[in-house]
Formats: sequence, C-alpha cells, structure tokens
Amino acid sequence: MSKPLKQIHLAAHFPGVNNTTVWSDPRAGSHVEFSSFAHFARTAERAKFDFLFLAEGLRLREQGGKIYDLDVVGRPDTFTVLAALAAVTEHLGLTGTINSTFNEPYEVARQFASLDHLSGGRSAWNVVTSWDAFTGENFRRGGFLPQEERYSRAREFLATANELFDSWHGDEILADQATGTFLRDAKAGSFVHTGQHFDIQGQFNVPRSPQGRPVVFQAGDSEEGREFAASEADAIFSRHATLEAGQAFYTDVKSRLAKYGRRHDQLLILPAATFTLADTDAEAEELAKLVRRQQVSGATAIKHLEFVWNRDLSSYDPDGPLPDIDPDISDNHISKGRAQVRMYRDPLTTAREWRELAAANNWSIRDLVIETGNRQNFIGSAETIARTINELVQADASDGFILVPHITPGGLDEFADRVVPLLQERGVFRTAYEGPTLRHQLGLAHPDDLQGEQRAAS
Repeated sequence: MSKPLKQIHLAAHFPGVNNTTVWSDPRAGSHVEFSSFAHFARTAERAKFDFLFLAEGLRLREQGGKIYDLDVVGRPDTFTVLAALAAVTEHLGLTGTINSTFNEPYEVARQFASLDHLSGGRSAWNVVTSWDAFTGENFRRGGFLPQEERYSRAREFLATANELFDSWHGDEILADQATGTFLRDAKAGSFVHTGQHFDIQGQFNVPRSPQGRPVVFQAGDSEEGREFAASEADAIFSRHATLEAGQAFYTDVKSRLAKYGRRHDQLLILPAATFTLADTDAEAEELAKLVRRQQVSGATAIKHLEFVWNRDLSSYDPDGPLPDIDPDISDNHISKGRAQVRMYRDPLTTAREWRELAAANNWSIRDLVIETGNRQNFIGSAETIARTINELVQADASDGFILVPHITPGGLDEFADRVVPLLQERGVFRTAYEGPTLRHQLGLAHPDDLQGEQRAAS
C-alpha cells in the first residue's frame, strides 16, 4: 500500500544581506520602501504560501574598512515591517529573525505577542545567535559572549520567553465585551525566572495570543543547531536542497525528536531554494547562467575569494588568475561581521582545489566564484520545477522550500502564476488556507494542546 502524498509547504524569503538580488535588472526595486514588502507579501499570499520570511542583519559587513558591494544597505527594523504587513495580508505567516544574543526575553516576547495579536495568530520567530565582537560593538554588552555559550543563552532565552507567553492562562482571563479591555486575577502574567543568563520577575503585560506562542524556527546547521531544533523548534531552515544531502539532513534531524518526546510531524524541515523559470528547460539554463554572472561582480568575486584566503586581495584582477600565495590560516579574520572563513574548514586544501579547477578550465577569479558558488536549486520550465519540488518532498528530502527570488519585489510573481497551479493540480499544495493561524497552515498543534497530550501521557 503506497503512502499518502505529502502536502508541500512553500514560503518566500525577502532577500537581505547577500548577493542574491540582481540590481542591474530594471525590475529590481527598493529594499526600504514599504511598497516592495507589500507587493512581495501579497504575491506570496495570492499563491497560498505558508509565510513570508525576513532575515535580519544587525550590522553591515566590512572588509578592509569598506562595506561589501553585495550587501543590501538600509534594511528597516524587522518587527516594524512585519507589523505593517499584518495590515495588508489576512492569512500569510509573518516570520522574522530576532537575535537571542543582543536582545532581552521580556522585550522580544512582548513584541512577538503583540505581533501575534495584531495579525490574528500569524507570527513566527527565527531564533538565531551571534558571538562576534564586530556585531557586538553595536550593543551595550559588546562581544563578550564566548562562542561556546551562545546556544546556552539561546536555549534559556527561548525558555524564558515561553514562560512569559505561558504566564497568561485561559481560565484567568476575562474580557469586558463592552469596552474590549481584559480583566485578570492577580496571578495572570506573573513570572519569575532565575537562571545562568537571566534573573527576572514581574508581570507580563500582553495576554495570551491566538497561537499561544509564535511558531519557532531555527537556522543552525551545526551539531548544536540540529539538537536545538530537535528539542525546541517547530521548523528548521536548511541549506541542503539536493536529494542525497536533503535526505541525510532530514533523517538526522527527525531521528533526534524522539529523545525529547516529540513526534516526527512536530518539526518541519524547509531548505532555502533559488530558482530560474523560463518557457523551456534550455531557455532556463541560459537565463540561469546570465543571472549567476549578474550576481557576481568583479568586486564581489574578490570578496568571496578573500573569505578563503583571509588576505587583502584588492590588488588582484578579478578577470585574472588566482593568487599564488596561500591563505592566511590565523584567527585574525579579514571579514568583519561574519566569519566566512569558517565556511571552509581547510582553507589550504580549498585553495589548492580551486587552483586546479581554474587551471583545468581556464577560469579567472570571477569565473571560479561563479562556477563554484551556489547554483540555482530549481532551473527549468514550470512543469520541470513543479515536478522536481514534488519529487524532493515526497522522497523526504524536505517538507517544502523557502523560495528566494533574484528580483525584488516582483521575482515571485511568475512562480505564483505558473508553478503553484501545477502543484495544486497534483494535489500536493493547498488551494485555500486551512485556518486563521500560521500553526494551522503548517499543521502544528497549539501549545496548549501539546501540554494536554503531555499531561495525559504522564
């Protein structure tokens, strides 16, 4: 007996700190004006996507005292944008990255609970950590937090926030229908938390929100990140979007759930994915090559090479050969704001392999960065892309995908109009939203229901 078809989850990522956006395209729009965010969100909702996702960059990256040419400058505050989008959408989930290192639980819990009320239960929190002193310079604490402590703080941060969300209980809340105000007894909203990182007590002043708590996302791919997701998260972002890598990641993370008393369906795995869509597969392949070249300017190519070499390579011609000198493997990273060198565990081996590739293919620095960089995950006609997405999800390489277009804000339009209907025809993607909250769209239980299950099992 064949197993039933899985329903695909789709979301949209509004690009932020990256070189994804093709600014040279005349369709590229502002990353600051609200009209861009509104267009993007409305397209995602028209396509019945689960949620829109905003990343957060707390400081623009620098190299050699200069801001990267590939970084988006001027991203507005995440909560402000999401709150505004709540007013122009009805069903779309609103997901934001909020840092657990440079914020406080009370403040973040209050902001998310407020967003959940304003949106009717559509908020989600991507919990991230940060340890580098460069980013920390923007904050009172600076870069004091050692790297090995960041997940310890993140776990306690999330636990503390959940205590605040749960401090209001249904049987303690009364509403005055005439005035729309809430009445409570003395215990509602009371909290006391004493731990390694936080020692707080008082009254949480936002009543229980429609979802109880925001949906929690985790983006870490390390051993600590996978374990954190298995124990705490409702969904995990992944960079593994191919069949074999996706299946390995999927199996690994899902296998960790049982030790925390969680079911297989209580954690969704959603890789980020880029795409290039055209009328035919051949046309899409040509367009994909053009897009990749537009995404990597000469200056961008040099910056990417510096991630590995950990040296100032600004004197090198991006259209010339790779450097003969070896990478600097010291801990003094040239990249500020993001330890890109750590992406390459063995810079010396990487440099040697890249030189061999460049020599064999007669590649310049820019050619090499384009060819070894991230290719689009989905390239082809609407039929090819719909089939590929469905095959990956049904093969348990993921539960769906977070799509990252290379044009903002209109880059999602064609996918919504051409690919989504094909997935709907296959019966693997919704034609209408399942319910009012993001938990409904993602098939996740309300926290109160989960607590009831745990009490019944104990």
